[in-house]
Amino acid sequence: MAVEQTLVLIKPDGLVKSLTGNIITVLSETELKIVGAKIVQVTKKLAEEHYCHLRKEKFFDELIRYIMGEYHTKRVLALVYQGENAIKKVRRIAGATNPEKAEPTSIRGKYGRITSKGVFENVVHASENKKEAEREIKLWFKPEELVYTIYPTEAKELKKVEHLWKPSKKDLQNSNNLEKEKKKNGR
Repeated sequence: MAVEQTLVLIKPDGLVKSLTGNIITVLSETELKIVGAKIVQVTKKLAEEHYCHLRKEKFFDELIRYIMGEYHTKRVLALVYQGENAIKKVRRIAGATNPEKAEPTSIRGKYGRITSKGVFENVVHASENKKEAEREIKLWFKPEELVYTIYPTEAKELKKVEHLWKPSKKDLQNSNNLEKEKKKNGR
């Protein structure tokens, strides 16, 4: 089985309903690793790029306003999960995109709804397939924001990078000063 990464967004309605802890707890049952996480204030450009495949739908403008937080809160929590069958595992737990068709025990089945304007307020987004996962992760995250990257970067090469901590110039200077101090004091 191949290791995959998938994008999960806890959408504005999920944040405003304080469902973040519940959602992350349920997703932890997959035993996948979180390799990227950040709070994002979604711009119109990002929203339109993310949902570009729905551009011709009559609900597109409402969807863009929804993900930008015009009805709830102006942020989303973007997460990247990694592991074997990550996409399938997360999609199963998230449930069907349409909350009314989602299993009642799924995240969308429990917490989602359809607005009077036809927008699915389904609390979470989960990448649909490998191609979409790669596109979405590259859209929402820079490679250096992920602990591991498995998709080709701008250089078009496959990389596995571990970014646990990158010291700043000040950190390096403080470290050098500490070493000098230790030598000076005979430690």
